[in-house]
Amino acid sequence: MNKKLIGLLVIAPLLISCSGNKKAAFHEEWVKDTNGFDILMGQFAHNIENIWGINEVLIAGPKDYVKYSDQYYTRSHINFDAGSITIETIAGTDPTASLRQAIITTLLVGEDPGNVDLYSDANDIQLGKEPLLYGQVLDNTGQAIRWQGRAASFADYLIQNKLQRRQSGLHVIWSVTIPMVPNHLDKRAHKYLPMVREAAAKYGVDQSLILAIMQIESSFNPYAVSHSDALGLMQVVQHTAGVDVFRMKGKWGKPSRSYLLDPENNIDAGTAYLSLLQGSYLSGIANPTSRRYAVITAYNGGAGSVLRVFSSDKNRAFDNINTLSPSEVYQTLATRHPSAESRRYLYKVSNAQKSYHRY
Repeated sequence: MNKKLIGLLVIAPLLISCSGNKKAAFHEEWVKDTNGFDILMGQFAHNIENIWGINEVLIAGPKDYVKYSDQYYTRSHINFDAGSITIETIAGTDPTASLRQAIITTLLVGEDPGNVDLYSDANDIQLGKEPLLYGQVLDNTGQAIRWQGRAASFADYLIQNKLQRRQSGLHVIWSVTIPMVPNHLDKRAHKYLPMVREAAAKYGVDQSLILAIMQIESSFNPYAVSHSDALGLMQVVQHTAGVDVFRMKGKWGKPSRSYLLDPENNIDAGTAYLSLLQGSYLSGIANPTSRRYAVITAYNGGAGSVLRVFSSDKNRAFDNINTLSPSEVYQTLATRHPSAESRRYLYKVSNAQKSYHRY
């Protein structure tokens, strides 16, 4: 199996809504085994490559929403980092009709990943609720898009004025690209601010840190998935941070994909894990600024890897960190941590956090 297919196997969350109260102490479906689902995803990956070709495989990621429709001949791609939306089709019969429906569906897609099946070709939209992209996309008259009528009118305008064509192998690909508003990132951040404030107060974590981590992890994409099986806005991994958080809450097992893809649950779980890092795993670091740098790095690479930068002995690592100034701790983690990703992560989150102090 080629690498593209393997990538598809590990990015697919099981989008089944949990019934009942999402804040209840325990639901059996949160910890159900998903081995069978991995098999289904293998078939999904195989179908996409067969239809589009190996050079056109497009998959979901932390900052990319990808939804197929029209028997998988049409797809929508929201790039939350770049702020662009691309709808394209290889439908041989009436491609503009396929594009039109996909444009409408994408503009009206809801905020809850549990209500959209990314791994079928169903055009499943929920009317009557505020769309995920509301206020982040303006139509040709400068208006935000909330209802189907305006979305349909904008789709007609795009097809008449912005339709593009390209050739890929044997396929003719028809597409339209829609730019998001310049401050799309800030608009998404504000959307989740009430949940962030609640979690920050509940766990004693700085809300600017929560927002910064959400930005770097997912660009505030609630559908976020990754090759490492991290899920949701704060990219929580079920079998590591998820297990720790459930244990902290007195729950057995690990959270399910559907649990972690619920925005409120995800922010709660990610913030709870931050509180574990700062209040337990790394509590031996005396200076709060030094501890924050360690927590940020540990959110990406684990607390153990942070401490081993300073000593192979845990207690000695704390002692060594406490003899350093915060700037020295930052510099050490930014240059000596074995993971290049974790080194960059410290820089990116610390830099992003500065812009959220005003919230």
